[in-house]
Amino acid sequence: MTNRRIIVGIDASRNRSGGAKRHLVGILSDSDPHELGIDEVHVWSYSRLLSALPDRTWLVKHGHPALERRLPQQLWWQWRCLPDQARAAGCQVLLNTDAGSLCRFRPAVVMSRDMLSYEPGEIGRYRGKAWLRLWALRHVQNRSLRFADGSIFLTRYASGVIQRYTGPLRRAVVVPHGVSNEFRAVSLDRAWPIPGRPVHCLYVSNAALYKHQWHVVRAFADLRRRGFDLRLSLVGGGSGSAQERLEAELAISDPKSEFVTLIGFLPAERLPFVLREADLFVFASSCENMPNTLVEAMAAGLPIACSNRGPMPEVLADGGVTFDPESPPSIAAAVERLLTDDTLRKYCSNRAYQLAHQYSWARCGRETWKFLRDTIQT
Repeated sequence: MTNRRIIVGIDASRNRSGGAKRHLVGILSDSDPHELGIDEVHVWSYSRLLSALPDRTWLVKHGHPALERRLPQQLWWQWRCLPDQARAAGCQVLLNTDAGSLCRFRPAVVMSRDMLSYEPGEIGRYRGKAWLRLWALRHVQNRSLRFADGSIFLTRYASGVIQRYTGPLRRAVVVPHGVSNEFRAVSLDRAWPIPGRPVHCLYVSNAALYKHQWHVVRAFADLRRRGFDLRLSLVGGGSGSAQERLEAELAISDPKSEFVTLIGFLPAERLPFVLREADLFVFASSCENMPNTLVEAMAAGLPIACSNRGPMPEVLADGGVTFDPESPPSIAAAVERLLTDDTLRKYCSNRAYQLAHQYSWARCGRETWKFLRDTIQT
């Protein structure tokens, strides 16, 4: 084994979400697999993502026309073509970056990103085709994780919940995502708003039934009625029933758009600038595998009021004030504590900033390459 070249493959054909794309770019840009004895890395993906990846002497990029088409064609390529292409490239292990993979190449490591179909109570928010899709996704992912020679989870919480459905998995490891250094460049020395200037609060997330933006709006309306001069920016956009619930709440709580600003989707490179303008961060999701936007706000040193569900307490620890995301009074109470307690607010800001240093793409890449190398050698 010591004289054998080690070649790793990565199936990133399904990396369509912002978090999945940032993960791949992050580990390929900020870590060097040579340090772990890996000689070559082959990545399969669609052209737009491949063009965003760095050029490295050890990195080989592969595209395919099927990956520019609709999901059925992508799945067909993944099941029928990818195993042969990976073998032809000499890959000794394949990292599937989506647990819904249909690829049957062995040995394989599967990365778990989705939690919605596994969280007790969350799947029940959906009906009809949306519910059926989540139910089917859970069964596909269970099969993929059980088939794999190793599994990567993003948090201890996700590992524990999902393995209650799959049963104990062989060689499961937790490797959290990293956070880009641009977020750490946001100054911790920002002055707290002086009298006469409103407090600018920020929530970054697309509208979804488990994100609870409408409860946040109601909580802020209550705080304003009690004399707190607040502004709330909701970044991420959305559609469907969650957006409708948000708009219905806005019609009641802020009909003249006095304190809520809706900002659509923003590319990742613009988010540090948005965080730089904020005084306080709110995160009200009840379902996450790993809350990337929360970690980014931590890295920026913002005081944070956060949901007490899922992996959020694991990630934020004692670096913020938590609340029940489905209770506007609980949200309001958490925000009020940060507004009125200077000592607590400063502690949370500094503590979150310190905790965020454990999340780097260099560490994420190093631990990922090591796990893949060990899978080959096991």
